[in-house]
Amino acid sequence: MAISDQHILIDGLVLHNIIEYADLHHRDVVLEIGAGTGVLTEELRKRACRVIAIESDAAFAELLNQRFENTNVEVVHGDALKIEFSEFGFSFNKIVSNLPYSISSEITFKLLKYPFEMAVLMYQYEFARRMAAPHGSKEYGKLSICVQYRALVELLEIVPPEAFSPEPGVRSAIVRVTPRAPEYEVSDPAFFSRFLTAVFRERRKKLKNSIAAFTGVKDLKNLGIPGEVLDKRPEELPAAELAEIANILSSHIRN
Repeated sequence: MAISDQHILIDGLVLHNIIEYADLHHRDVVLEIGAGTGVLTEELRKRACRVIAIESDAAFAELLNQRFENTNVEVVHGDALKIEFSEFGFSFNKIVSNLPYSISSEITFKLLKYPFEMAVLMYQYEFARRMAAPHGSKEYGKLSICVQYRALVELLEIVPPEAFSPEPGVRSAIVRVTPRAPEYEVSDPAFFSRFLTAVFRERRKKLKNSIAAFTGVKDLKNLGIPGEVLDKRPEELPAAELAEIANILSSHIRN
């Protein structure tokens, strides 16, 4: 995470709203990724039991260590993508971060591997829309399905560029991510991931064409997939239906 990828939040109202969305209590242990100069960290520490602030830039990490010496903030100098939180003894129940946008996808899926109650995260607005998109929308795709398989995603607030210094040049959005149990079964997650990549790569194509190109299976009706479903485009189907199709295809190919 280079400094050029970090945009420091300077809007007091937006900062206040982030804290309110996180519903912090004195028992909470909060993970913050990309702490920067500690503007958000300062507000988090006032309301939480403990804050674990990860910062990859050495200059910022030193600044954080000086600012929060002898407080309830633990500063970790390192790359959040490379740190295995369990190896560091991290135990957190909430995540509140103004994320560097270049790692949005990677860090989101990494965080979803760990147990936590709630995350309030800042993303680039277009990325946030894709995360929260329902089926039938033009933003709906693999990202939406894979994140929503593991969590409830709520787009809470759009944040203008002038809320940051330096201004990022794009709008941002505050998103709340709440882990939940999957609502449908995926028999082979790796196959499902490849399947989603294939069908959404050319999202205007009908499913029967994308699936035939992906699997080499020509006669899909013999697999029990209704013709009216195969004639739809991928964004028209809820994730559970796409998962069911992928489960059928995976089973057929294995056999």
